[in-house]
Parts: sequence; C-alpha cells; structure tokens
Amino acid sequence: MSADIIPFPASTLPTRTAAAPDQAGQERLQRALASLDAAVASQRAAVAEWRRSLAQLGQTMSGLGDSLHRYRGSLAHLEGQVGALNREAVALEAWADRTMATAKG
Repeated sequence: MSADIIPFPASTLPTRTAAAPDQAGQERLQRALASLDAAVASQRAAVAEWRRSLAQLGQTMSGLGDSLHRYRGSLAHLEGQVGALNREAVALEAWADRTMATAKG
C-alpha cells in the first residue's frame, strides 16, 4: 500500500520585490503614527474637558462655601433671637409666678 502525497497549495500572494516589504513597513508605520496622533488628540481633548470640569467643580464648591457661611450667619442671628425670646419667656413666667403668689396671699 502506498500513500498519496497531497501537495500543499501554492501561495496566491503576489511576489514582492526587495523594495516592497520596506514600503509596506512604511505604510504600516504611517498608519500606526496616524492612529497614535488621533489617540493623543483624543486624550488631549479628554484632559481639557477634565480640567474644565475641575474648574467648574471648584466654582461650585466655592459657591457652596459662601452659601454655608451665609447659612451659619443666619443661624447665629436666629440663635440670638431665640435666646432673647427665651429670656423674655422666662421673665414672663417669673412675673406670672409672682402674680399668682401675691393673688393667693
């Protein structure tokens, strides 16, 4: 019994000259550099947007700080008013107690 040897298909790629591989490499390099330039440009745009967002966050935080400062001032003013009302209520309570004590006695 003998084995049949099946030949490997012949390459259908065009044969390249010595200059063709160098030119193909240059084309690949150009495509790679173009892709890299596009990626760097995209990254540059993303960093610029990130910086704008940070600036906006800084402004928002500054506004929040100003708002909290005003709120604290309002609370301090309210504390003073409530304290005054409390003192007046205590004084009225003491007056009422004295009045009730003199009315009984």
